[in-house]
Amino acid sequence: MIELTENASIQIQRLLAKNSLAGGGLRVGVKAGGCSGFEYMFAWEKEHREGDQVFEGSGGARIFVDPRSLRVLDGTVLDYDMNLISRGFVFNNPQAKSTCGCGHSFSVS
Repeated sequence: MIELTENASIQIQRLLAKNSLAGGGLRVGVKAGGCSGFEYMFAWEKEHREGDQVFEGSGGARIFVDPRSLRVLDGTVLDYDMNLISRGFVFNNPQAKSTCGCGHSFSVS
């Protein structure tokens, strides 16, 4: 399961509307790479793919996750950081054992 915070849900809905993808969602996944082993990836999509898990936050915000990525993301809380220095989606992934300095790649045990 992946949980969406209120901030993440609001931002997903805002960006879906901006990209004319009402009813769509944010694809969240992982791929091999980065300085720690895995990298997070995002894509905006009109609908989920066969086999995806669909998780919903407040206001109907949805994320789509393929089964392979879900094994590494299960238990994650997706947030959206809006501080003065940076803005963007933040993964609070309990399976990540270490992360790189940039925060975009991680390793699992």
